[in-house]
Parts: sequence; C-alpha cells; structure tokens
Amino acid sequence: MMEVLQDGALQLHLTLTTQQIAQFQHYYELLLEGNQRSNLTRITGEEDVQRRHFLDSLSALPILAETVSAEESGDPIAALLRRPLHAIDVGSGAGLPGVPWAIVWPKLKLTLLDGTAKKVSFLQNVIKELPLPAVQALQGRAEEVGRDSCYRGQYDLVIARALAPLPTLVEYLLPLCRHGGWMVAYKGPAVTDELPRALKAISILGGEVIRLAPVTVPGLEASRFLLLVRKVKRTPRRYPRGSGKPRNQPLL
Repeated sequence: MMEVLQDGALQLHLTLTTQQIAQFQHYYELLLEGNQRSNLTRITGEEDVQRRHFLDSLSALPILAETVSAEESGDPIAALLRRPLHAIDVGSGAGLPGVPWAIVWPKLKLTLLDGTAKKVSFLQNVIKELPLPAVQALQGRAEEVGRDSCYRGQYDLVIARALAPLPTLVEYLLPLCRHGGWMVAYKGPAVTDELPRALKAISILGGEVIRLAPVTVPGLEASRFLLLVRKVKRTPRRYPRGSGKPRNQPLL
C-alpha cells in the first residue's frame, strides 16, 4: 500500500508512520470519490498520484528545512517538523500541497484556502475523514483574504503550487506573511523567466528572495523549483489590489 510514496519519502529523508501511510491511502480514495463530483485533478492513477501529487508536495520540505532550520542542530527536517508553525495553502484546490504537509507535519497549524465552494466542501470532508485536527478550510480569494486583518500578516509560511505566474503570485502571497515569515512557491522551469520580472513586486510587497532551488521529485524527470522569499518588511496597505488587478496588471 502506497509503496511508491514510501520509497520516495525515504529518498526525501522522510520516514512515514503506519498511520501516515493509511492517511495517504484514504486521501487518495477521497480524491477519486471527490473527482466524480468536482474537477479536482486529471491525475488519478494510484502510482501517478503518489509521484505527481504526494511526493511532489513533500519534495519542498527538505529544502524548506535546510533554509528555515539552518541554525538548529541535528536533523533539519526533524527540527522543522517539531515546530508548531502557522501556514496557509493558497489556491489549495484538492488540498495540494497542504494536505500532504499536514499528514507528515501534525504540529503544523494549516489553513487551506480556495475560492470554489465545492473544493472547500471537499477539503472539509478530507479534514474530517483523515482526520487532521490542526487544519481548517476557508473559502475566499487571495486578494480579498489578504486585506482582511484576521489573515493579513498572520502566517509563518504562505504556500502555493501551480497557482499563477510569479509577478501575480507574490501579490497574492506576501500580504499574508508575517514579518520574518516565508513565501514558499512551487514553480516549473518558467520561473527562470518569471523571477526577474517579479523582483520589483517582491521588493514593493516587503519580500526578499533567499533561495531558488532545483527540486528532485523521486520518480519524476520533470524540472521543478522551489522559491523561498523572506518577509522583511510590512506590505503597504494598498496591496493586494482587488478587481483582478494582480492578475491583469501585475507589478512589473
């Protein structure tokens, strides 16, 4: 059961417990069931889901641990997973990468944010079924939630996977980061073109690029990168802009 995931996790220096393996198996079953009602994912084969969704989601953790836990002694991944950080997965969709993070990182206090009611309903069911007591699902658009004082500047980690081009993405994510927090963006090879165009926006929004790292996903040859941006100053109050402006008029 979940052999591809277990083998790949070991390559990422993550050892899954029996309970965590069972949670991933149940999550996969819920994905298949939910996909019949909502368009959650085009990837449905068990091995493909393990590689392209679960391992791809987990592949960020070693790099994040090296960067965020650099000053701690011992195993950086173990040190990271001991920390009760607050995180938000923006545009979570089917719960990726947030749900895999929550399974292997039980101390993570996680919000799964999505703008579609059917997807939020699916996420609420996943949270209940697995169960994931430190996780909640929230319906909303990033550009609106980022202006709400209940969420703005509240998170240690603000995460997104396959959501938007980088000049747009940073305006969605950085307003949600607390001072000293991290924006964690999963990107493909286009990031090498997107990043230079996003540097102005990153600076305006209070961020500083710390690391752009190639990511190796066990069993996949596709080019992956992880971008880590530190929040070094407050985002000006006028950001994020509404009315679709981050997407239609990015800060170039």
